[in-house]
Amino acid sequence: MTELGRGFGPSHLQVKWGWFVGIGILLLICGAVALVNLIAATVVSVYYVGMLMVIGGILSIAHGFQVKGWESAILWALGGALYVLAGVFAFLNPILASAALTLMLAAALIVTGVVRVIVGLRMKGVSGGGWIVFAGVVTALAGVVIAIGWPVNSLWILGAFLAIDLLMQGWSLLFLGLALRRAGG
Repeated sequence: MTELGRGFGPSHLQVKWGWFVGIGILLLICGAVALVNLIAATVVSVYYVGMLMVIGGILSIAHGFQVKGWESAILWALGGALYVLAGVFAFLNPILASAALTLMLAAALIVTGVVRVIVGLRMKGVSGGGWIVFAGVVTALAGVVIAIGWPVNSLWILGAFLAIDLLMQGWSLLFLGLALRRAGG
């Protein structure tokens, strides 16, 4: 067995089935709480992104002091300062930041969907290519729907994505844990 695969075999995971179930239930509870209050979940999402931007900005500024040559150092520090400012802005005005993030999400979904459609269409004769086209169309349509509802949907769309992700992760870990329990017993 390779080093990468060590510890991920079914027998090793069967011993930990309770952890999967417990974490799955916890994520389901968090997802339900987020689903009940989508606006709060959206604000939490914006704060998370803002925190990551502040941390990334501080690291970029610190890296700027390590770079040789003042031109490069200034560029790294300036880029880092802009990241920090954007992160602070997210904390100061999470509703406006959620509008910007929602619009970027819509644009990213549209572009990703179009790219998937192009890739799927180029897979002529390959089994499964039609599914790639279908997935691309669904992704692009999701982006268009979000863009059409913008900026009003900015109050809840990021929270909805967070809630759905938490619920899906929770269900998958719960069912994985239960399957591991059945397989081990």
